[in-house]
Amino acid sequence: MRLNETSDMMNSDDYKKRFQAEYYQLKIRLDGLNSMLDRWDKGELNFNPICPKSLLESQFKIMEKYVEILEARAKLEKVEL
Repeated sequence: MRLNETSDMMNSDDYKKRFQAEYYQLKIRLDGLNSMLDRWDKGELNFNPICPKSLLESQFKIMEKYVEILEARAKLEKVEL
């Protein structure tokens, strides 16, 4: 799934659809950040990052926690992810 494929869900009147969109968007961004960090480790980036890698690694860890929280909520609220 791509970010642009979640826009209809994000605009839905159904909170479960919006919840799913939030989760999918977060996962897409988390995967992208993980990929960037992996390429950075391998020296394969095609640009020079401005912010320190440690800051991006902190962001990654927080985003992982956010995913865990959404997954726990989804179970409680019976939202299929």
